[in-house]
Amino acid sequence: MSTNKPAGSKLPRSFYLRPTLTVARELLGKTLVYHHPKGIIAAELVEVEAYIGEEDKACHAAVGRTERNAVMFGNGGFSYVYFIYGMYHCLNVVTEAKDSPAAVLIRAAEPIFGLDIIRANSPASDKKYTNGPGKLCRAFGLDRSHNGLDLCGDTLYLLDTGKRPTSIQTSPRIGIKKSADCPWRFFLSESRYISR
Repeated sequence: MSTNKPAGSKLPRSFYLRPTLTVARELLGKTLVYHHPKGIIAAELVEVEAYIGEEDKACHAAVGRTERNAVMFGNGGFSYVYFIYGMYHCLNVVTEAKDSPAAVLIRAAEPIFGLDIIRANSPASDKKYTNGPGKLCRAFGLDRSHNGLDLCGDTLYLLDTGKRPTSIQTSPRIGIKKSADCPWRFFLSESRYISR
């Protein structure tokens, strides 16, 4: 683990304002960075899922705009963090333009910075700290207080390191019953950090 800052250029707003499936695929290999109170945490994204609009029955926007999902209805490039099953937080990247509610769920990542903080936030028995959306948020220390953060800001953001993965695979999304056949899960097949 290096003590330096992760290298790369911060993704601009224009990256997020594109079609969600394009953004989802191109997020793979990017570096998620969080300036935790105890230091910098960073991980390379290896698995994501796209959720697109009110017609996608698995998307939170399918019920219309609510207090919970309001950030999805704004411009892309903001965080959408929600709480599920009474125990897990999930981090999403809002995509597309205002009033086109869509987001990409960050399902898994490979840690590259701040492993000491990640270990402290995770159960001692867990050796793959970030191979699932709830585990990733726990490892990073992300919760609902991080909902609506500007991903073009200085607290939580994504870096382009120049890496262009070539082993991207697709599959239906995991753990949903509605719109279950959409092949909108993207992952790096060689990574040992994918959730399944």
